[in-house]
Amino acid sequence: MKKIRLACLGTGNMGSALIKGLVRSKMLAPSQLVAADPVNEKLEELFRESRVKTTRSNLDAVRGANVVVLAVKPQILDKVLTEIRDTVAEKALILSVAAGFPTALIEEILGGKPHVVRAMPNIAAIVGRAATAICLGAHVSRAQAKLAQKLFESCGTVVEVDEGLMDAVTGLSGSGPMYVFIIIEALSDAGVRVGLSRKIATQLAVQTVLGSAQMVQETGQHPIFLKDMVTSPGGTAINALYSMEKTGLRAVLMDAVAVATRRSQELGRPFERKNGESAS
Repeated sequence: MKKIRLACLGTGNMGSALIKGLVRSKMLAPSQLVAADPVNEKLEELFRESRVKTTRSNLDAVRGANVVVLAVKPQILDKVLTEIRDTVAEKALILSVAAGFPTALIEEILGGKPHVVRAMPNIAAIVGRAATAICLGAHVSRAQAKLAQKLFESCGTVVEVDEGLMDAVTGLSGSGPMYVFIIIEALSDAGVRVGLSRKIATQLAVQTVLGSAQMVQETGQHPIFLKDMVTSPGGTAINALYSMEKTGLRAVLMDAVAVATRRSQELGRPFERKNGESAS
């Protein structure tokens, strides 16, 4: 990894989280990284926390970089790509976290045969616990795919999917932290309702969610089997489960993922039409 020179264009939540993850994990040294953003305050904060080089110029950032992270808003990504296409190295690995922006459109704007990987991390990247899905463009080698996966693993878990499933990823894990935040808040409220202090209720709710998720991850067992470990005959948990089923909690969560997926598809359509018009 010592030969990597990574430029990150955009230092919002995702861009800064990736940079901090790479430095924190010691996957890359600060000297191997440069971040570009038009907002001085963001650059100053990132420098204080990670000691990476910063610049307000996208061109200065990508010059000499063999990995370029596109962490700008999708609405301006086409302008950024047009700006850098004559400067970015032909063999550079391009990592885009711009939601809804297809790999084919990035390839077309850059011209030639750029090596593009699209990623959908979630906000938990800020604490190094993101769930990230990646999909590969037309010209990405397996070695480059492995490099992309390793870089994103500095912020959490990474899976590879077909690009057609990226909207589903957005609906499930991209929006997923919000579902969990709501569940934690509801559990905390429930604890307060039955007499616990807010501090203790929230502490217990957070640790319960953390511990339960870790059990699923470490045991490898299906959640239904772990659920049965808690629901003893005639006990408190089975009665609580009956109440949850009556109120349709499972259906509510499934519908939320479906609604978020459809909205992700809607947001991506302008980029798809633009791609189709350019290719015709």
